[in-house]
Amino acid sequence: MDIIDTIKEQIENNAVILYMKGSPNQPQCGFSARTSQALMACGERFAYVDVLSNPDVRANLPTYANWPTFPQLWVKGELVGGCDIVMEMYESGELQPLIKEAAASTEAEDNAASG
Repeated sequence: MDIIDTIKEQIENNAVILYMKGSPNQPQCGFSARTSQALMACGERFAYVDVLSNPDVRANLPTYANWPTFPQLWVKGELVGGCDIVMEMYESGELQPLIKEAAASTEAEDNAASG
């Protein structure tokens, strides 16, 4: 499986995924720190990929996403954006409902699959 397939699979299999530098608990850049803090404040679990530990993802995701920088927040297969967009959405109150809806739809799918 090539790296683009891996990226597609990560995005498809996680309702909320953040491509960032470092981890939410140990971010390696200020933009990643602010973005992950805003996401954590929404109160839902989310997946993340540390692009510093995954140089193939770091090299190929900007081309795949047509978005040059990190972090990148993806929700339900759609690129939401980077730090500035996520922070604007968080401050305007748009981020939490988006994240909660994505988490709820994932939970419903999980329940349907196990039921």
